[in-house]
Amino acid sequence: MTSVYHMTYLQAIVIGLVQGLTELFPVSSLGHTVLVPAWLGGTWGVLVRQESSAESPYLAFIVGLHLATAVVLTGYYWRTWVRIVRGLVTSILRRRIDNADQRLGWLLVIATVPVGIAGLALEHTFRVLFARPDAAALFLTINGGILFLAERYRRRGPGSAAVAGARATTSWGSGSPHLGAHPDGQPARPGRSPVLAAEAAGPGQPGPAPLPGPAEPGTVPQETLPQETVLPETVPPETVPPETVLAGTGGSGLRDREADLAAVDRRLAAVGPLPALWIGAAQILALFAGISREGVTMAGGLVRGLNHEDAMRFSFLLSTPVILAAGALKVPDLTGSLGNGIHGQVVAGSIAAAATSLFAVVFLARYFKTRTLTPFAIYCLAAGLISIIRFAF
Repeated sequence: MTSVYHMTYLQAIVIGLVQGLTELFPVSSLGHTVLVPAWLGGTWGVLVRQESSAESPYLAFIVGLHLATAVVLTGYYWRTWVRIVRGLVTSILRRRIDNADQRLGWLLVIATVPVGIAGLALEHTFRVLFARPDAAALFLTINGGILFLAERYRRRGPGSAAVAGARATTSWGSGSPHLGAHPDGQPARPGRSPVLAAEAAGPGQPGPAPLPGPAEPGTVPQETLPQETVLPETVPPETVPPETVLAGTGGSGLRDREADLAAVDRRLAAVGPLPALWIGAAQILALFAGISREGVTMAGGLVRGLNHEDAMRFSFLLSTPVILAAGALKVPDLTGSLGNGIHGQVVAGSIAAAATSLFAVVFLARYFKTRTLTPFAIYCLAAGLISIIRFAF
């Protein structure tokens, strides 16, 4: 059998391109790095056949490429990570959780615990057992079903109530604001802005009407005025939905973009510890070749009341430390005996993976502003079923 140490630069670059793209698209990178060489056959098929080995250089190569994707994600969201890390440090020093950055940081920690434990215990075993074309085809089909169910469940009963319920019932402990608080950390109060009320209810759900306040002398209640004479209401900047903030240009546009992301993070910080734990635990399914880490975490976010854009952002933030750890753990293998003869290929593949990862994160950040997981679900079902026919029968 031809040794995988003879992997060519062309193979390394192609696999790197595939891995970087499919790691962030909700279609499973491991499944595609198994199925693509198997479909090509010949010397490409040798790579996959050696994945069943307990000490597979190709497997180490694939997991090592994750490091490039993690670097891209960290760089793309570096301002967010600076705020999150600062929030974690200050919350530890002060022994309290006071703001959205601190809450979001601890949510990510909580959500990472299940997959971290499962990954350390089962990652190598699962990859060796299930990194086969027939198994990858089956799990890719299941991945498509998961994406379809997430969209269907969201349409029938969006999980907005879960977010609202978390805000209303969950406390972050001593000295921390209630999760029903204003996104800036101020206590919730009756008669809050209709925009904030709609945001709490979730996308597409009507928010509660504000409680009427006392009318000032000499004023006419707004609802009694003809529609054309209603005076414009001034909405505080922090209550403006983030999709309306990007009108600036130049330096102002950059500040507006940061305000946009900060508003999204305030919404994510209101998810609550238990839903975050549930969403994070969904990543364990990605240990099966063919199940997408981003796909299942987005699905978990959707059924818990996040919109597509917020679910994608939470998924990317949640995936970054997991992908980074997985790639870093394989670096010693690649610099040791498993990397003999393919060090140059590892570098070439990593550069290719970084390039397609950057494309993927930029593309998906725009795509999920208005679109859904349905096209990816259709693709996974079609590719999985065709591959099952090809490799299982």
